[in-house]
Amino acid sequence: MKAGFVQFTPELCNLEATLAKLGKLLDEAPAADLLVLPELCNSGYNFPTRRHAWDASEEVSDSRFINFLKDFCLKKKCYIASGFCERDGFKLYNSAVLVGPDGLVGKYRKIHLFYNEKDIFSAGDVGLPVFKTPAGNIGMLVCFDWMFPEVWRILALKGADVICHCSALVLPGFAQRSVPVHGLINHVYVITANRTGTENGLTFTGMSTVSSPKGEVICQASPDSDEVCAFEFDLEVARNKFMTPRNNIFEDRRPEIYQELLHL
Repeated sequence: MKAGFVQFTPELCNLEATLAKLGKLLDEAPAADLLVLPELCNSGYNFPTRRHAWDASEEVSDSRFINFLKDFCLKKKCYIASGFCERDGFKLYNSAVLVGPDGLVGKYRKIHLFYNEKDIFSAGDVGLPVFKTPAGNIGMLVCFDWMFPEVWRILALKGADVICHCSALVLPGFAQRSVPVHGLINHVYVITANRTGTENGLTFTGMSTVSSPKGEVICQASPDSDEVCAFEFDLEVARNKFMTPRNNIFEDRRPEIYQELLHL
């Protein structure tokens, strides 16, 4: 498969302007089976109030943004994972959606909320799904989830070949250094699609990163420019969990010992 990211600056609370930017970048993107977009791509990130987030949110069943992605995926026969400001009833979720030629494949809701997100969003409640597609088995995480090794391991144990990490990172370099390590210890490909720009005094760090199951950085974008990258992935490399002929990273696990985690 061929996969990569789109790094750009969504417009805060301005879907029309965001779609214009994103449409141009997607039209110019190299052919790929899977592309990953930043966190809260349909809305922007640093909302002045929860009301602004509410007004910029959409339901997954009635979303102009998702329909836009579907049209592109249908035309290019590909899949897109994107951050999404989701409205569900009276709640808001910082979500990621996976969209393909037939429309919405599934969604993930961010579990670990960062800083002021706690004033706006509800914590994720749909678990950690992995979606089987012709482009491979795809898991999704959102931004600050990078800090928690448990979620990466669960997705890998569920069979993810690729983990799409939709982000709006503001802490310089931490996630970009850590994500390849998560890829290595779980032997999966990871695509961190970060955003650029500044919103209400908050500056995003760019440097979107693609890493291999060996922890190698395949591609890393600049801190502040629009960029689209796509590279060939060998899914068999991700599915081979042997570090040596006698060491399989999953078969060598000792879950009976790890039960202590539940009580700490």
